Amino acid sequence: MTVMPGRAGALLVVGDVITDVVARHRGPLAPGTDTAAVIRRVPGGAGANVACWAACWGGAEVRLLGRVGADAVRWHERELTTCGVRPTLVVDEAAPTGTVICLVDEDARAERTFLTDSGASLRLAPADWSDALLDGVARLHLSGYLLFAESCREFVAVAVKSARARGVPVSLDPASAGFLAQLGTDRFLTLVEGVDVLLPSRDEACLLMGLSDAADATARLSGHVPLVVTKMGAQGALLARAGAVCARVPAAPAVPRDTTGAGDAFTGAFLATLLTGADPEQAAAEGCRAGARAVEHVGGRPPARAEARLPPGNRRHWPEGGPPTP
Repeated sequence: MTVMPGRAGALLVVGDVITDVVARHRGPLAPGTDTAAVIRRVPGGAGANVACWAACWGGAEVRLLGRVGADAVRWHERELTTCGVRPTLVVDEAAPTGTVICLVDEDARAERTFLTDSGASLRLAPADWSDALLDGVARLHLSGYLLFAESCREFVAVAVKSARARGVPVSLDPASAGFLAQLGTDRFLTLVEGVDVLLPSRDEACLLMGLSDAADATARLSGHVPLVVTKMGAQGALLARAGAVCARVPAAPAVPRDTTGAGDAFTGAFLATLLTGADPEQAAAEGCRAGARAVEHVGGRPPARAEARLPPGNRRHWPEGGPPTP
């Protein structure tokens, strides 16, 4: 399928809706005793974060399908709606909302370590899908976390088949190098057949191709997926098609405070920009700008009054008071 940026319509994101507990500390953790930290509870999840950044960045209609426990459904619905996202949250009566503990070392370029309890988020099943979810949708984006549980893998197959039948392009973010290694790279590449755009991190691209050079890995990956956009952090982004790197996009300047959600910000802005009719290289440049904004504040969602830092053409109208401050 040919990637067709700029089609009129909404973005549908399917993925994890998570409660993040972010602990920012300085220096190494002290085993067996206390380590001073600043701890905050904020809404997160790769899928939910992508949706929020897309709604912030491009002003397009953004919808989100996810699964949460009854314990936090109202909070997550409110937080998503405040960010401009139209949520459809399946309530799981048997599992709590997923929780991720994010350990952020402020003395190590704000690098983070995740402790993940996926909870209800990885319990999406084919029964949760309806072809009607694609009504009015121009692009479908899937969180790669969905590939790490059997029922979610079945869900992904159904969703991709439905999207292809309607000519809706599909993008996917591999999500986690650690989980990818457990799943197996060959299995992952089989599972993403039919996807039009893959948005890996540098580590994920190298892992998938068994290479140490990100450019080589990105080029090789584009032999499996029509367009590969590798997120390189402070080195920007690489784009590849048909087995060759076709563009290198520089990073935007930033002073990192918390790198949680930077890749999600890139993906959200990238997809929102494609919906405006921009080409993938322009969209990647916007993705780099969004990633730079994301690392300068705590949490994976857009900061309050984020629109004030966007170009006028990209601003949207927040509900009164703006999005919540993490």
